[in-house]
Amino acid sequence: MSHQSELIASDIDAYLAQHEQKELLRFLTCGSVDDGKSTLIGRLLYDSKMIYEDQLAKIEKDSATHGTTGGSFDPALLTDGLKEEREQGITIDVAYRYFSTAKRKFIIADTPGHVQYTRNMATGASTADLAIILIDARRGVLEQTKRHSFIASLLGIKHVLVAVNKMDLVDFDEQVFDQIQKDYREFASRLDSTDLHFIPISALEGDNVVNLSERSPWYKGSTLMNFLESVYIGSDRNLEDFRFPVQNVLRPNLDFRGFSGTISSGIIRKGDEVMALPSQKTSRIKEIVTFDGNRDEAYAPQSVTLTLEDEIDVSRGDMLVRPGNVPKVEQKFDAMIVWMSEQPMMPGNQYLFKHTTKMVTGSFNTLRYRVDVNTMHRQPSPALELNQIGRVNVSLNQPIAFDRYRRNKSTGAFIVIDRITNVTVAAGMILDRRTSDDSPDHWDEEPQSESLTREISAVSSEERAARYGQKPVTLLLTGLPGAGKSSTAYGLERSLFDMGRSACVIDGQNMRLGISRDLGFSTVDRSENLRRAAEFAKLTNHSGLICILALVAPHDEARVKAAQVVGGDDFLLVHLKAPAEICQARNQTERDSETTERVTVDYQEPESPDLVLDTENLTTIECVDEIVKLLESTERI
Repeated sequence: MSHQSELIASDIDAYLAQHEQKELLRFLTCGSVDDGKSTLIGRLLYDSKMIYEDQLAKIEKDSATHGTTGGSFDPALLTDGLKEEREQGITIDVAYRYFSTAKRKFIIADTPGHVQYTRNMATGASTADLAIILIDARRGVLEQTKRHSFIASLLGIKHVLVAVNKMDLVDFDEQVFDQIQKDYREFASRLDSTDLHFIPISALEGDNVVNLSERSPWYKGSTLMNFLESVYIGSDRNLEDFRFPVQNVLRPNLDFRGFSGTISSGIIRKGDEVMALPSQKTSRIKEIVTFDGNRDEAYAPQSVTLTLEDEIDVSRGDMLVRPGNVPKVEQKFDAMIVWMSEQPMMPGNQYLFKHTTKMVTGSFNTLRYRVDVNTMHRQPSPALELNQIGRVNVSLNQPIAFDRYRRNKSTGAFIVIDRITNVTVAAGMILDRRTSDDSPDHWDEEPQSESLTREISAVSSEERAARYGQKPVTLLLTGLPGAGKSSTAYGLERSLFDMGRSACVIDGQNMRLGISRDLGFSTVDRSENLRRAAEFAKLTNHSGLICILALVAPHDEARVKAAQVVGGDDFLLVHLKAPAEICQARNQTERDSETTERVTVDYQEPESPDLVLDTENLTTIECVDEIVKLLESTERI
């Protein structure tokens, strides 16, 4: 399994060239206390023969005095090198280990499991491609397991391997493994983990780590090492958006002026046009200079020096991008932050914000909510305490060039530094390109041009009614997430179609995948989402169709405005009512129709809806029948 090769003895240059071309995988181990993170790394390196003999002899000697395995070989000591770590048998600081196999190079981050060291875990996860979440088979999914999983998801780690450890202590019981797998999947359904895998292991004894274990014949998957060597990460790199934060202006002599830094994302070629931000001055790439000589192209994450054909002003902290693909340059944005200081985060306090190579001052305008890592619910909070996670509105004293963190980790991340102590107090991930607090209310806005006129169709509404056998109307199905809006809407569409009528559904989730993909879930954004749906429904009604809106639409003021947009006579409000606990239980297995993330909604029940449906006691078919009766009684069909 190791990187030993015959080329080492015969052709060292060929071996080094081969080794240089291997793909690099960065991964971390995380989870709750004593789940076996350090032990797993030690076992991984030991079984793959990646430990030097003198180092192995020292660990075997230290196992007698510092080990937690009764004097026998303790693999955890390979990474737990601090005196305090060995005395307590825990991991405190992030430990990095480097090794390679015939297929890949690896950088491992062993992160601590204690709650008070959550900030260290976030540090290790910030550069990882993959996370190994360890779970003690005896204890199952714990709060710290959920916290680390949420942070891994928050930091954009797409590949997650859940290693159910200490299976030897439960006799490799398949039912125990299946139950943990079920519990974790239920929790992870609320996260943004696109690639999730499970492996039963014994880190201490090596079962299913490098070699398949005979003690788990029911497990038909790969070993942990084989998974690490084969997981595909090629598509994780952003090679579309060229971003080059300038770290230094290199001026060795009068004839050379270059801009040095690391390419955050994208590809750059000699002769390409670039724009400097924030000045927006443009030029072309003259040379791409590296330690090994000039190149015709470079790509992330290479460190290069770029020279330009024109003498434009570019300084440290500026960013070079392509003119047709630029990030947002603003002073305000929304972000998720992990608070890492004993002193609580208070909105309004001034901090230093380090973003790429730029350092600016700023503050948190508002703390929008704090996330409960157990339930994933949003909770109001006046401040963030140590290791808590929340969504904030950031206001800087000068603009920065940034992307959404999900699209570009390098330009979407920042750290927050205390101005007095110079201590890092938070890590942040930018969510929105604009702050929802500054979102304009478009309900009453006038068109951007006074010359615009409304075109009149050559087909009258009477002709459409005669053709379709119906009068157009918009039905807004509103209710809590999980109340049954989407299923009722599509059931109604099917029923009307079978009756020879023409209808369409505007579902909240489909809206957010397309027309409203730029919106979040604040009060302002929900209102704007309803406005767009109402405008679309109005056009649909003008075509003679029945339009069914399936949206949470939690606020009465926005619902009234939607009725005004469509036209009060052509708007019917249907309230799907169910207890909050029932809706929450449904959401354990179903996605909300308006959002793929779990949210708690400050829902205002309509005062005088046209129809109320008790979805706790009525089936979807019965709800559809009631709405059909409403349409018949109002002479729409």
